[in-house]
Amino acid sequence: MKPSIRDKLEQLTGRLTELEHLLGEPDLARDMDNYRKLTREHAEIGSVVALYADYRKAETELADAQGMLSDPDMKTLAEDEITRCRAAMERVADELQKALLPRDPNDERNLFLEIRAGTGGDESALFAGDLLRMYCRYAERQRWQVEIISANESELGGYREVIARVLGNGAYSKLKFESGGHRVQRVPVTEAQGRIHTSACTVAVLPEADEQAEIEINPAELRIDTFRASGAGGQHINKTDSAVRITHLPTGIVVECQDDRSQHRNKAQALAVLAARIKDKQTREQQAQIASTRKSLIGSGDRSERIRTYNFPQGRMTDHRINLTLYKLDAIMDGDLEELVGALTAEHQAELLAALSESA
Repeated sequence: MKPSIRDKLEQLTGRLTELEHLLGEPDLARDMDNYRKLTREHAEIGSVVALYADYRKAETELADAQGMLSDPDMKTLAEDEITRCRAAMERVADELQKALLPRDPNDERNLFLEIRAGTGGDESALFAGDLLRMYCRYAERQRWQVEIISANESELGGYREVIARVLGNGAYSKLKFESGGHRVQRVPVTEAQGRIHTSACTVAVLPEADEQAEIEINPAELRIDTFRASGAGGQHINKTDSAVRITHLPTGIVVECQDDRSQHRNKAQALAVLAARIKDKQTREQQAQIASTRKSLIGSGDRSERIRTYNFPQGRMTDHRINLTLYKLDAIMDGDLEELVGALTAEHQAELLAALSESA
């Protein structure tokens, strides 16, 4: 184990002792926010310190076994013990490295999923609908909830643009690598000659902001317009100006919401999406600065970056960031994304481990 990593673990051990003392203070219960913060930190550090205790125990047992090598009667037993201890230390050291990786503070958040048709006209809009169904089916498998916030449907079905809110434990951690350009190769339903066309959509996955105050939206910097909802909606939805369009003047970000009959609820939904987009813009600006010195293997997540190709004639999906090809496209389009999500997460973790080793 590198000295820098051991120093970090010693610091965490000391901090855990300090937290246990603070949590034992009788007055702590008066400040519930601070109590929750300290208990959360205690839980996060506790598992790491427990692993470090296992490592030190194996280290001590290794030293004891090495001390028995000089005794002929104990040599065989000592050698077996040395092999066991070294294997245990190597295993725990790997677990400790993973436990020390920096955590994405957004991982446990809900998210906004935005899908927009790109090149390819009606076929691109149909593919946007297919992508939405794919993510909805995956959400069902995870027992998450999906709410459609805004939808601009195309004439043949599908969507020119659709925004959905996905609510579930760890939703962002699972889908955060989906941002980017998604390309499809297939014979469109509108193609009479049976020729394969290439179309594209862009996907954006934005973590939901805890509170709008978190990104400091100034009401004076908003232009809010109301209008009548368009599209199918029954006999009531188009009779009042229930749809809302909010423009954030400093950034030029525009959000529309017309899914609900209530103008108040549409405005609240639009503000939530706006908060997520502003937060995402700030995050991407910060990541761009980091990426100038180190590019993530997973990719920048830029909306225009082609990350994946869905080839229907060959029944394959290829993720270009990690050179992964899976020949089970029907299952993937039906929401079977676990193998893909796992591979992307593992590659990202490997990149973080490499960075940790370099900095240690």
